[in-house]
Amino acid sequence: MEELKHLMEKFVASGWDLISVPAQQWLDGKADKHVLIEAIRQADKECGSCGCDLDPLYKKALKLLEA
Repeated sequence: MEELKHLMEKFVASGWDLISVPAQQWLDGKADKHVLIEAIRQADKECGSCGCDLDPLYKKALKLLEA
């Protein structure tokens, strides 16, 4: 759970609304898990291979959320 919290904090810090908003909602205990998963999948689709620090985090977060 701590690892997932750390990943969500990184997504929030990215400032990219696609993932920062649902990640912040998750941190606040107000997130719909399915909405969060969809947002992370979309982020991975749009940016998952651009070479930024977040690329590997999308897949890691999905693995933790879907476990």
